[in-house]
Amino acid sequence: MCSPHLGRHGGRPPRTPGRERPHAKERAIPAKVFVGNLSFQTTKERLQEFLAGAGTILDCALPTDRETGRPRGFAFVEFSSDAEAAACIEKFNGQELDGRALRINSAEDRPRRSGGFGAPRGGGPMDGGEPFFGGHRPFKSKGSRRGLRARKRGG
Repeated sequence: MCSPHLGRHGGRPPRTPGRERPHAKERAIPAKVFVGNLSFQTTKERLQEFLAGAGTILDCALPTDRETGRPRGFAFVEFSSDAEAAACIEKFNGQELDGRALRINSAEDRPRRSGGFGAPRGGGPMDGGEPFFGGHRPFKSKGSRRGLRARKRGG
């Protein structure tokens, strides 16, 4: 039974037909392009200035190497619309920036990586990988309860 002051939905407002949440694939996400073959001397500001002719840049990311801290030679640039991203690819693919011919493609969404430190990576007997101890399973199956009872009774 519901508490009268919480209502039918436990304190949440009921969903109205026009306000369903969009699925992850249906959400409007800004268009991203992958910019490859960048010079290691190219800065974020220089790249944004160079590509600004295609449209409004919302974000620009130049990943760096974890150990050395230097740029990895590529970038992801996020535009405000698919049309601007397409214009960037059309206009700047193959153009030279800081002595390097850029390769610009639409960026593909990569599935998020799960886990982190201590997350299982697979390979054990529980997730279908190879068994641990020299080719045999580490745990012997006990069988069904009915079978155990029958063996205890001697039958």
